[in-house]
Amino acid sequence: MGHMSNAKSPKEAALDRRILELVPPALREVTRAMLEDGEIKALQDYANVVSIRRLGFNDHGPVHMRKVVKNALKFANLLHAAAIPMSLESEEIGTFEDSVFALVAAGLLHDIGMCVTRQDHERYGAELARPIVDRYLEQYVPADIHRQVILRSLVMECILGHMAMIRIHSLEAGLILIADGCDMEKGRARIPMLLNTEARVGDIHKYSSSAVERITIGPGSVKPISIEIEMSQSVGFFQVEEVLFPKLSVSPARSYIELSAGVIGEEPRRYL
Repeated sequence: MGHMSNAKSPKEAALDRRILELVPPALREVTRAMLEDGEIKALQDYANVVSIRRLGFNDHGPVHMRKVVKNALKFANLLHAAAIPMSLESEEIGTFEDSVFALVAAGLLHDIGMCVTRQDHERYGAELARPIVDRYLEQYVPADIHRQVILRSLVMECILGHMAMIRIHSLEAGLILIADGCDMEKGRARIPMLLNTEARVGDIHKYSSSAVERITIGPGSVKPISIEIEMSQSVGFFQVEEVLFPKLSVSPARSYIELSAGVIGEEPRRYL
């Protein structure tokens, strides 16, 4: 019987290093602990088995979840550099570090509900995540019941909101939503639940995501965040318009983002 190993792929290890560079110094220790956590790893690995082997979907495992953390941290740091407060800061109930803690925890756990089933996986994920989040809250804000309640709730909102099926209101949850939508380079796009037209939809997702060559996140010319998508052929626009844009348009972070997409060598289309 082949069982799942604890060994990390080179891709996971490289993403771990990048994530540790992106978090504020005060969060490095707790972030490293989460990245090395055996239970989180087991959940991520099994979610991926269900996604890829059982359902024939694409990556919903440790690499995808780390990419979502990396994207969310890039967004948060760009907003922070532009002096735009996260929801916890603007509501005066937490620090930037608190918001980043929630982004790391939610990003690493957002798809673990795939262990149970695809439909409503964000709800099952929030349930499976709770004891893990509590464990790390005890490490990050020991004996601070107020911050524990706030951060636990915020992580739940981030996980529950990542499919754009539930209306979310915090900037933090809005960043996780878009960070998830941005993981769609070559062959990694999320296949949404459009199973009623299975063959056609599956095909367009396969072809359109393999056309997405590169997604670049950086400072925008007018807004704090720019997302630039480069594709090898125009079928990639399907990914932008059917996967990413619907998430962006309902995200509380949308007013801070510029989005453009284009075929390499052609004039890009501006969406936001």
